[in-house]
Amino acid sequence: MSANPMPQDDTAPLVLRHDDDGVTTLTLNRGSRANALSRSMVNAMAQMINAIAADASVRVVVLAASGRAFCAGHDMRELREHRDDSDWLQALFDECSQMMQGLTRMPQPVIARVHGIATAAGCQLVSMCDLAVAATEARFALPGVNVGIFCTTPAVGVARSILRKPTLEMLLTGEPIDAASARERGLINRVVNAADLDGEIERLARLIAARSGALIAAGKRAFYRQIELSMADAYTLAGGEMVSALELDDAAEGIDAFLGKRAPQWMHR
Repeated sequence: MSANPMPQDDTAPLVLRHDDDGVTTLTLNRGSRANALSRSMVNAMAQMINAIAADASVRVVVLAASGRAFCAGHDMRELREHRDDSDWLQALFDECSQMMQGLTRMPQPVIARVHGIATAAGCQLVSMCDLAVAATEARFALPGVNVGIFCTTPAVGVARSILRKPTLEMLLTGEPIDAASARERGLINRVVNAADLDGEIERLARLIAARSGALIAAGKRAFYRQIELSMADAYTLAGGEMVSALELDDAAEGIDAFLGKRAPQWMHR
């Protein structure tokens, strides 16, 4: 499950996929460029996400990265090259936004494995994953203001993970925050020593993979639907989802197992 620590050359695949008994690891594989999200890399990620979303054998997805950084955001050289081509830039940001939303739309939970820096769209990438575990040395930032580009699209995901004022502080100052601060603000779930990162990711992924796949998929879908609604509409939606969940075969099995004081045997793994 660990990411390749060595940067890759330009001929290597931009994103790697590794499957291991229901847990799929996607590795950003542009380590020599701090895994900057070129347009090609965004599209490679989108294709991987779509393929995995349709793969019933995948229970959990881990998003990792090669090299010394998790992701440094958009490719600045590419942005500079196309600065005068608004159609190209709009297409890039549209494609990137769809890719980011694909992480929340896929039925499988996605866990970010963060080491090194996660800046700008890289920080956005972390925010769009369902869960995130970071090494102690990880750093997070929305530093666009430092180079004349406000991190407006990254803020969409980050502002939905943490509170408004901490997000604005990151946007307005460009200063990085450490992993402990990111956890305190709600951007990530856990902070561990780098040596323990893979072990904690494995533990968390296997814990989720042991649950009913049908229930996890329905629950994730309902969570992202209700979170944008008013409280009244959210309760209406959630109540219907509870009814639907109780109609699943796995609900009957889970309740019977609980009452019988035994481990459940899920039908939809």
